[in-house]
Amino acid sequence: MSTSTHYIDVAGIKIEKGLHDFLVNDALPGTGIDAAAFFESMATLFADCGPKNRALLQKRAQLQHQIDEWHQSNDYTVASYKAFLKEIGYLVDEVADFSISTKNVDAEIATTAAPQLVVPVNNARYALNAANARWGSVYDAVYGSDMLPEAPASGKGLDEKRAAAVVAYTNDLLKTFCPLANGEDYANITGFSIDKGILDIATTAGDTTLADNNQFAGYQGDESNPSLVLLVQNGRYIELHINRDHPIGKNSSAGVCDVIFESAATVIQDCEDSVAAVDGEDKTLVYRNWLGLMKGDLSTEVKKGDKSFTRTLNEDREYIGTDGSLLVLPGRALILVRNVGHLMTTPAVLDANGDQVFEGQLDALITSMIAMHDLQGNSQHQNSREGSVYIVKPKMHGPEEVAFAVELFSKVEDALGLDRNTLKIGLMDEEKRTTVNLKACIHAARERLIFINTGFLDRTGDEIHTAMMAGPVVRKAEMKTQAWIKAYEDWNVDIGLACGLSGKAQIGKGMWAMPDEMAAMVEQKIAHPKTGANCAWVPSPTAATLHAIHYHQVDVWAEQEKVKQRGLASLDDLLTLPLATGTYSAEEIQQELNNNCQGILGYVVRWIDQGVGCSKVPDISDTGLMEDRATLRISSQHIANWLYHGWVNEKQIIEAMRRMAKVVDGQNANDPTYTPIAPTYQGYAFESSKQLVFRGREVPSGYTEPVLHAMRLSLKNMAFNDLVQAPVMRFF
Repeated sequence: MSTSTHYIDVAGIKIEKGLHDFLVNDALPGTGIDAAAFFESMATLFADCGPKNRALLQKRAQLQHQIDEWHQSNDYTVASYKAFLKEIGYLVDEVADFSISTKNVDAEIATTAAPQLVVPVNNARYALNAANARWGSVYDAVYGSDMLPEAPASGKGLDEKRAAAVVAYTNDLLKTFCPLANGEDYANITGFSIDKGILDIATTAGDTTLADNNQFAGYQGDESNPSLVLLVQNGRYIELHINRDHPIGKNSSAGVCDVIFESAATVIQDCEDSVAAVDGEDKTLVYRNWLGLMKGDLSTEVKKGDKSFTRTLNEDREYIGTDGSLLVLPGRALILVRNVGHLMTTPAVLDANGDQVFEGQLDALITSMIAMHDLQGNSQHQNSREGSVYIVKPKMHGPEEVAFAVELFSKVEDALGLDRNTLKIGLMDEEKRTTVNLKACIHAARERLIFINTGFLDRTGDEIHTAMMAGPVVRKAEMKTQAWIKAYEDWNVDIGLACGLSGKAQIGKGMWAMPDEMAAMVEQKIAHPKTGANCAWVPSPTAATLHAIHYHQVDVWAEQEKVKQRGLASLDDLLTLPLATGTYSAEEIQQELNNNCQGILGYVVRWIDQGVGCSKVPDISDTGLMEDRATLRISSQHIANWLYHGWVNEKQIIEAMRRMAKVVDGQNANDPTYTPIAPTYQGYAFESSKQLVFRGREVPSGYTEPVLHAMRLSLKNMAFNDLVQAPVMRFF
């Protein structure tokens, strides 16, 4: 851990020097906030909120202890379990009907149905790519993915056969989304022109128009020979780019060289699950990139082959509207920021008692202060046109913790001189205590709420941990078929609509975790808008463009009206535990253990050794999966559960970890920065993996952060023989 010489004493607290200097020299100037006053407010915030935070964490631990004891002493039935949860206050009384009253919400959140990207904000390239993913080429997305396996690319350069298949696929989409009045295929269009706000379309069968000319939104270039035609369908825009000299356009009778979809309307810049930030140095990078986004000047050098260029935020897009006036559309996704939850502390700042401060409180204050550059017009690229700051708050347990977040945001607003409810809250419904009390949680944030989302990965980890003593859980592959998870996904939409979120806030669905499996995503992820969700997470700009297809195919608002007519999902199903009803064979148990161990090691070795919080990690069959701490939580808790119930033993686990370490080493053999785990099996990553499993029942709610942070700090400070236990042990 850093020594006191690396800290600056100010306002009775200690701030790591690099972070202090960044705040004073870079972040605060331009906000109108005096540095001394800011640090005084920081000290006051920690003094006021720290004890309340600790009390809430103690209540979490107390409730879990009561649940553990109950399972050890009682035979589980849904009825008895529900009665017990009400008795101990885990399940609260339902609040009266209400509707959220959030004001000043940007249209991208309130009235738009679209994909949502989530990226680690400490990676400038990813952060910029995501912000710029508001618009994406359908041609590039289809050509560069597995969408057309029957026409694989051949070698370098343009594969004209595959390109032709891409164009044909896209033309079929266009014919469905924006049909022509004469029913012709888009492949038969020979030209476009505009006459008095009408899009005239020449085809091989004669002149025609759109079946619905209201789908024509604007153009670029000349009326008689536009270089771009702008269409709109289901509230989402489509650009047809026209250039007969382009390698693709020259083969199009209309000269169409590209089709661009409006794709990710919103993006979450993540300070939490996808980020490995364990000290002041790491947090400063997180905040510096956030500052660049809020001031609009973030840039990074990108190398592709022997070429390099500077990536920056995209400009807004300008067209001539149908009435001849200027039409401007946003060039970037609306940016939200995900703060850290209530659990973790950080050595970046020490409070008046010399203790690490709660990281979520530090995030709330600093990310909000930095967002003032956008609110005050200091940015080169405006983010919120409604004057709001959008903060996604993860891993909260029940309405008390949501109410505490609201109180925290109010104190931050007072410290920064912001109007009440400037800071909006996105509620991650990813912990069981929040799910079963979702209506009360929404009520606690009803004046700020802009978002609820089913984070099914963390939610699964919490399901396992909460039911740890009840019995051995089913295999991971069977988890998605359990009664609780379908009820959970339906319940989130049902409660959100009942609380008036439609037209005011996002009802979201979770991540597609296989970034190379785009054909499967396009086949399956249409289920999300069909359930009434007006946003769903995707892992890449390519995935955002392809998932945008679904929002053209599905009228989400009509689906929401259908959902309102069905009965509320079952609370009893939510409380049905995913317990195995029989036993698995020795071979099945070993397969599950190997799979879990490989997943843990593959993710942890990058987190600990390289400081990478989210990456595409090959699974045991070499399928690339987007892994973060939520997936790690599932795997570690699953083994801990089977270990406790005697389905596996410590020797089996160590043997499996050693075997899988060799697999992981092989999968990373081409990475020059990779440090092999075998043959010593004594590095930080291997030790972390063991702790995550063998201490899995002790770690609060099964979270992986305490172990990861402690070990990463140890590695950064080269003190493996004297492991930093305090960040872990303080919560037990």
